[in-house]
Amino acid sequence: MGDGLKAGKQNIRLWIQIGFTAVTNGYAKGFSNGSIYTGSLKSYCVPGLNCYSCPGALGSCPIGSIQAVIATRNFSVSYYMIGFFLMIGALLGRFVCGWLCPFGLAQDLLYKIPIGRKITVVKGDRILRLLKYLILLVFVILLPMFVMDFVGQGDPWFCKWICPSGTLMAGWPLVLLNGGIRQTIGFLFAWKSLILISLIVLSILLYRPFCRYLCPLGAIYGLFNPISLYRFRVDKEKCTNCHDCQRACKLNISVSEIPNSMECIRCGDCISVCKTKALTKG
Repeated sequence: MGDGLKAGKQNIRLWIQIGFTAVTNGYAKGFSNGSIYTGSLKSYCVPGLNCYSCPGALGSCPIGSIQAVIATRNFSVSYYMIGFFLMIGALLGRFVCGWLCPFGLAQDLLYKIPIGRKITVVKGDRILRLLKYLILLVFVILLPMFVMDFVGQGDPWFCKWICPSGTLMAGWPLVLLNGGIRQTIGFLFAWKSLILISLIVLSILLYRPFCRYLCPLGAIYGLFNPISLYRFRVDKEKCTNCHDCQRACKLNISVSEIPNSMECIRCGDCISVCKTKALTKG
């Protein structure tokens, strides 16, 4: 009964992930001719890591957008971006990572491939989890702000040098579909393809390695997890400290002790296995 309930909730989450990815990447014309949508919807951000340059993308990536604001020659504070992060973070926290992010969906599907022995414990995990905050600080904020070209314009360093979502959803499709772009690829494309291929292989063996260690958007939303309106709660009177919730958590979070951990992506697996119904969400 418990396994069936857990499987049913996982399927609901999977279909929501697929549906949201399809809706936010619904520009079919882009996939047919290797172009990108540039209409008015691109002025708005979608919650997840969804590359602006994906042929199907109808909205903008919040990480790409904040870099574009910071890197501009005439930098000014973007109240839209600040408001966007405050609103999504305060409402949902890392629920976005677990339910609405296209690259999160890609990692979930890769982990389902029954190849190799799954990695459940990573040596140095706590230190490695800090990498995403370092990437947020250095590649998303400091480098675009302070490293300028000869006209005083910065680069979107994370998008340009790291982002595997951009390579998967934009780089590879555009190279396949657009002959002009194929003629211009060089070292940068090869470097980012290497990052993506490495993460694809790792995602088959380890649950969501990019979300765990590298994603700056997850780092931002994680800061809101302890205070977001959508949150997990533990009824200490019902909790028996059986730790079934932690064993069910693919991110190895001690849910009964830290139900609103900054690492939690709100997948709900822990709630599905709680026999005493001590864990609730809402």
